[in-house]
Amino acid sequence: MDHDTAARTTLIRTASEAGSRVFATILTRSPISRIDIARQTGLSQAAVTKAVSPLVAAGLVDAPPATQRDGNPGRPAAPVSIVPDAMVMLGVKVNVDEVIGVATDLATNVLVSESRPLAAHDPGAATDAIAAVVSALEEALGDKTDAIAGIGVSVSGDVDTSSGVVRESAIMGWSDEPFGADLQERLGRPVTLENDVHALTVGEHWFGVGLGTESFAIVTIGRGIGSGLHLNGQVVTGAYGVSGEIGHLPLADPSRICPCGRRGCVEAVASTPAIEASLSAALGRDVGIDEAVQLAHAGDAAADAAFREAAALVGTAIATLVNLTGPELVIIGGEGVADFDLYDATLRDAFAAHAFGAAARCRIVVRPHTFQDWARGAAAAAIQSLVR
Repeated sequence: MDHDTAARTTLIRTASEAGSRVFATILTRSPISRIDIARQTGLSQAAVTKAVSPLVAAGLVDAPPATQRDGNPGRPAAPVSIVPDAMVMLGVKVNVDEVIGVATDLATNVLVSESRPLAAHDPGAATDAIAAVVSALEEALGDKTDAIAGIGVSVSGDVDTSSGVVRESAIMGWSDEPFGADLQERLGRPVTLENDVHALTVGEHWFGVGLGTESFAIVTIGRGIGSGLHLNGQVVTGAYGVSGEIGHLPLADPSRICPCGRRGCVEAVASTPAIEASLSAALGRDVGIDEAVQLAHAGDAAADAAFREAAALVGTAIATLVNLTGPELVIIGGEGVADFDLYDATLRDAFAAHAFGAAARCRIVVRPHTFQDWARGAAAAAIQSLVR
């Protein structure tokens, strides 16, 4: 981290609450006039001007001469914009078999990306793979390496972001792992550890479909069933860092055992491994997800039943989520949406059957997310951590 980046990091971290709100607004809504910043934040124009000045001096914000008058002839609008390349953030997504990393600017535009296979699931192997990805990203960045201000790392499971501890990750087989501290010591840079779906939600909240949307949820379908919540303008983390865990709602038959060890979880029926296990049992041989999809498209009764059961349970879980929290939009993502046609009608029917009253007006849209998008979400979580 060079002197300029260190100074900018210190400025952001030590900003007042008003200063943080102003910077976050500019960061996510550039270009924007000071008048509109005041409207968005509820601050006075004087307070906005006071907060913007040091950001401009530090090279974080650009404030060119005003070119329009924003409807008030006495107050020319002075649009300000984030300087995207003022800082670089690294984002890393830990999958069960791969580690994907990206370097982004402050607007989370991806500059370079790298990935490495993950041969084992123990924390040491994951740390080695992350270190290799970070090293490759630094090499690819060249002179821009000095602008790196932090690293965001996302992993599936119950993650305590404040302490950097993975309290439970069934997919990785981890329990009470001080993964964030270990990574920070190994990498020598500030590390923000976050649940992968929460990180994806932060990315959508600040830089994606959630921008300007007051309340939305993300539901991911794939190896796990996850959810992130953005309610009343804020990403919800919960008192203990756990929120929106619809994959572990006990809506399934109690005879179905989840990888987390509990019975009747949605994930025990609707996750990719659960669909593979269900179809393998029905056909008396091992069936992978690719073959399961092919069989379902070909009209195989057992495959069709497995996907319908999964879709009905996810649709019911989404209705439960919407009934409880009332978002205006649910985004369905994850690797499973590549074959969403197998879920679509049954999922929507189940949602409609269980959504209460006006909650049924909630829109359900599908947005495919690549693993690079997940890594970009981890970078967004690191940016949010810096700003807050």
